[in-house]
Amino acid sequence: MGLLEGKTILVTGVLKDNSIAFHVARLAQEQGARVILSSFGRQFRLTEITARRLPQPAPVVQLDVQSDEDLANLADAVREHADHLDAVVHSIGFAPQSVMGGNFLAAEWKDVSTAVEISAFSLKSLAAAAKPLMGPGSAVVGLTFDASFAWPVYDWMGVAKAAFESTSRYLARDLGRDGIRVNLVSAGPIRTTAATSIPGFDQVEGGWGERAPLGWDVTDAEPTARTVVALCSDWLPATTGEIVHADGGVHAMGI
Repeated sequence: MGLLEGKTILVTGVLKDNSIAFHVARLAQEQGARVILSSFGRQFRLTEITARRLPQPAPVVQLDVQSDEDLANLADAVREHADHLDAVVHSIGFAPQSVMGGNFLAAEWKDVSTAVEISAFSLKSLAAAAKPLMGPGSAVVGLTFDASFAWPVYDWMGVAKAAFESTSRYLARDLGRDGIRVNLVSAGPIRTTAATSIPGFDQVEGGWGERAPLGWDVTDAEPTARTVVALCSDWLPATTGEIVHADGGVHAMGI
């Protein structure tokens, strides 16, 4: 029996098959879960195409986390395919290039606010929208990039991730009374489409494998995806408000 046998999981952020979210969806299916994906706009068709590469067909529901209408309709959209959710995976992030790549001091609030809304506030928005379908034992799992440090070129996306990590702790506090766990996975750099769109991303990934006690492969999303799947399972029933690092151990090393 698989780790997620009989569970239903909503996975956001599947764009191409090199995304962490895609590998989460794949592994979840392999571990027995029914998977539902979300997408919106021009990305919707791409998500549908990528979904065909999963071991089993997965429906795609409409969800733009900046749309009050989409958020209000999410539970009903999911109910067309399942009557509950055992886990929700948040793999959503965006920042205009004007606030990354060494533009920290030049960034303007209108662009920074977009990064914070989509990359941080959306965790609360998604959790609240999915909450009617969740209950005791359900989990919300998000993906972050360690916001304890100021990384090269990451700039205001790093600030958004700091807000994201703080948001997860407050959600853990408020959803814990309903038996819902909220945890994050802090991944090392992976060459996803989103990551490589960051100007100067090679400055972040460069040398990571040499610094990691366990080594690190920037092309392999599976170790991170496995960590997400584990947090979606019943095997960590008393773990919430946590950030689990899947980065080869870099977070624990000095310079």
